[in-house]
Amino acid sequence: MRLRSALAVVAAVLLVLLVPPLISTGSDNSAEAQIRGLRMLVPNSPGGGYDITARTAVKTMEDAGLQSNVEVFNLPGAGGTVGLGRVVNERGNGKLAMSMGLGVVGSVYTNHSPVSLQDTTPVAKLVEESDVIVVSKDSPYRDLDQLIADWKAKPGEVPVGGGSSPGGPDHLAPMLMAKAIGLSPKQVNYVPFDGGGELLASVLGGKVAFGVSGIGEYRDQIEAGELRVLAVTGPERIPGVDAPTLTEAGVDVKFTNWRGVVAPPDMPEPDRKKLVALFDRLNRTPEWQEALRRNGWTQAYQPGPEFGAFLRQENDRVASVLKELGLA
Repeated sequence: MRLRSALAVVAAVLLVLLVPPLISTGSDNSAEAQIRGLRMLVPNSPGGGYDITARTAVKTMEDAGLQSNVEVFNLPGAGGTVGLGRVVNERGNGKLAMSMGLGVVGSVYTNHSPVSLQDTTPVAKLVEESDVIVVSKDSPYRDLDQLIADWKAKPGEVPVGGGSSPGGPDHLAPMLMAKAIGLSPKQVNYVPFDGGGELLASVLGGKVAFGVSGIGEYRDQIEAGELRVLAVTGPERIPGVDAPTLTEAGVDVKFTNWRGVVAPPDMPEPDRKKLVALFDRLNRTPEWQEALRRNGWTQAYQPGPEFGAFLRQENDRVASVLKELGLA
């Protein structure tokens, strides 16, 4: 009897040690939670806002142990709509995501794209950020009043560069500024660049009178004293940046940009849930909170369906603004 009891105890111990538990440990960072072969498409050039957001998100995932071996690749063109077309054509692909934002919404209209963001699978809205009005350190403009005075006097001779095509945030911001100071959008000499990285050389070289781009793209140059910020477009000042908001400077405009992630249409439901869950876990990591602080981004997280509803609202809003400005 004692022998059988001892054998039963040994068997029970071996069962606990050798058989994996039926209940999950709840670990979000397990190998099973990772998406093998995940790729992140960036629809503008290296150094632009979508590029910085994508590479920051991927590095943070790796640092936090959420995901490894994510390939980030650039496919620029037509204000992001070339990349958008690629994503839509990858129908059902659960291993592809695209970094995007407000600029792609507008580019769909201004580039007469045959596809739109409504054709994609919404994954997550990640961040918002203010644009900045910048000039080079050698610019004669020391404050926004001086710039506006020249711009109103001879608008065609004061070119403004933006890191997005017409319809994008870096285009809409100066157009709204122009309207607020009494200029017609048609008077604005807007020079588009494919991302803030391409715009930077023209601002530093004085080829445009001023530039408009996201704070995250130019923070290093601002801190190094290569760029001077005349104003920020958001409703509040940016910590660490010595510049007023547009409204404080007498220009009645409040404007912010946002960025997020979409994926191909018709993804299998398990793949969609896994991708949304990955960005949900990213948003909750301290590493991501530090990345937000470092880049001057505001947390604006919205998961899949909620982000989809936001995209529909933004689509209608941008169409209305472009029509009001006579640009669509």
